[in-house]
Amino acid sequence: MYTKILVPLDGSPLSEGVLPYARFFAKQLKVPVELLQVIEPHTVSIFSDPEHGRYVDVVEAALKSSSRDYLDPVAGSFPEPSAVDCSVKIGDPAEVIVDEGSAQAGALIAMATHGYSGIRRWLMGSVAEKILRATTNHLLIVRPTGQTGTSGVAGLESVLVPLDGSPLAEKVFPLVAILARKMNLEVVLLRVYAPPRAAYVADEYMPDLTRISKEIRGEAQSYLEQRVQQLQGEGLERVSSLLLEGDGAGEIVDMARRTRGSLVAMCTHGRSGIGRWVLGSVTERVVRHSADPVLVVRPSAPGSR
Repeated sequence: MYTKILVPLDGSPLSEGVLPYARFFAKQLKVPVELLQVIEPHTVSIFSDPEHGRYVDVVEAALKSSSRDYLDPVAGSFPEPSAVDCSVKIGDPAEVIVDEGSAQAGALIAMATHGYSGIRRWLMGSVAEKILRATTNHLLIVRPTGQTGTSGVAGLESVLVPLDGSPLAEKVFPLVAILARKMNLEVVLLRVYAPPRAAYVADEYMPDLTRISKEIRGEAQSYLEQRVQQLQGEGLERVSSLLLEGDGAGEIVDMARRTRGSLVAMCTHGRSGIGRWVLGSVTERVVRHSADPVLVVRPSAPGSR
């Protein structure tokens, strides 16, 4: 399980939209938290002016002190403030966050996908995308809006698990089982399939698309039923499944929106094929558009890319 929750903040209210979920994970999983703020070298150079006594080391010390003044009250807002550490680093935000995460293989990185750019802040949207592609840590991503609160503890009731029928996509199961038990979550397995589409070719045999579509749906439904039985056999009681037709990412986002208190948990890679979607690209689309928190897991498997 996780050994720490690493929460990068850029000082903006939007970046703080991840905090209610970070508090929920910390409380339910009983793991320590590290709040991290990264100051870009460019920001240091803006305030540095040797001719007037503003040397780099002095500016860095002042900026770090200001960052800690910001982070300390945030740490106090967690259910167990004594289990929250604050750190300030100088460097490229994405690189620092990835390095901090890789130094602790069991750390969960929890962050918002957007923030405001400006003095002492970095553009969380682009940073989150870089981290999504680069980190090997699990990544909890929240896309807050202007109405998203930053106080209190979020409430999650279910975990939505998108599947494409591949073994790689199923590597999220052990984590989902732990979260379901510790957080008292219902598990909903979701598979989205695309119906076959006809292409008109003169004087050519046209396949029976109705029959093929029925076969694809039947195969997908059977697959889901087997996975439900598998998880129930491992001791999970509240497990259900849902089969939808349409666009993979769009259906996942819409289903999460319709499901109260939902967390989407999915892998970054899968295998494409008949009736399947490429899970890597789907994950990125879900992260960009979901208004619900998304837990991204990159499985380490031979041959995975």
